[in-house]
Parts: sequence; structure tokens; C-alpha cells
Amino acid sequence: MQASENSATIATFLGAGPATIATVRSVGAKASILVAVDGGVAHAADAGLRPDVILGDFDSLPSPFPDSLQGVTRRQITDQDSTDFDKALRSIEADLYLCAGFTDGRIDHLLACFHSLLKRPERQAVLVSESDVVTLLPPKISIDLVSGARVSVFPLKAGETRSQGLKWPLDGLALHPGGVVSTSNEAVGGPVRLLADGPHSLLILPRKYLDPLVSALIQSPRWS
Repeated sequence: MQASENSATIATFLGAGPATIATVRSVGAKASILVAVDGGVAHAADAGLRPDVILGDFDSLPSPFPDSLQGVTRRQITDQDSTDFDKALRSIEADLYLCAGFTDGRIDHLLACFHSLLKRPERQAVLVSESDVVTLLPPKISIDLVSGARVSVFPLKAGETRSQGLKWPLDGLALHPGGVVSTSNEAVGGPVRLLADGPHSLLILPRKYLDPLVSALIQSPRWS
């Protein structure tokens, strides 16, 4: 029996990177559990949200600390060998993770987030920026998109992906970094179906498709 969006546990992570109040409130509204990841405390306070937990190594907590968030449970993880995003991803159990405040700041932080998506494929996470949504391509997914919608499949390591509903099909292509990639592909209208032979590629869509992506991911199998 597949989970529905209403029955799925969705964890929302708020990071310290740039994010608008509208974006923070949008992903926060979907949360079964709301996590302020270290400096993401500031976003929670600005948006009038109260996290269930504050998590991270606490090297970027705002000072002064927001009065509205005094008393929120804190979980400090002090190791310096992982990012705060990775600490949160490995520490919180959920069916899906929506993450704002991780994509529109420093490029090295963004690359580290992509690394965590690849490192922890069993954790289906969506990075939400002001322009795009990014997730690790699951074993299979079907999502309805209008004709001309941008669909990018970007490999982080070598692998094959089969497709239906794309202007330029992926079947038979060996995607790999430094070789063939599939950025700025397009939907032909209707269901776009993707089938990956392993956890190797990012799926990147315009931000306006966040809701259908969430619904599709909840119905999709996950990597074990």
C-alpha cells in the first residue's frame, strides 16, 4: 500500500542560507516536524514559526538568540567532519525532507548538499531554492508536467536512466560527469516517467512544480 501525502511524515529543514519568508512559510506549512538547522533559527523566527528542534554544531546560531524561540529543544552534534545539513539528514526520521535555506548561498555549501543527497540515497530530500527544486532521482517516478516544462537530469556519477514523456529521451544514454548530461530537457505534456538503475542523478525542476514533485516522490519507491 502506497503512502498518501496526508499520511506521510514530512520533515522541513530550515538552513542558514538565503531564503525568502514566503519560501520558509511554504515549506514549513508542509512539515510534520520542523527543524531549524543551526543558523536556520533566524529564518524560523522571521517567519513566525516555532521549530520542534534546533539541530547542528551551533557555530552559527544568531546572537542575540530570538526570544520567540527560547525553550525549543536543542540537539547539538559537534563533529566537524560533516555539514549541518548532513547532520540533520542522518538524525531525523521522515518519509520526505523539504529543505530551504541551503541552495542560494555559497557554492561549496550547495555542492556539499548534493554530496549528502548522493551519500544518503535512502533519505529522499528536496532542496528548495527561489527558482528550482532539486532531488536525487528515485528508482522510478511519474510526475505530470505541462508541455515545455524544463526537466534536467544531472549525473553525479555514472548510470543509466530510462524516460517517457521527454522531448529528448534518455534511453540508451550513459550519463556521467564529464560526459553526457541531460540539462534543460523538456516535457512533452502529460506524465514524465523516469526509471534509474541506481542512485546517481539529480532531478531538477522549476520551483513551481514543488507540490506535484512532493506528491510524486511520496508515491515513488526509495533507495534502500
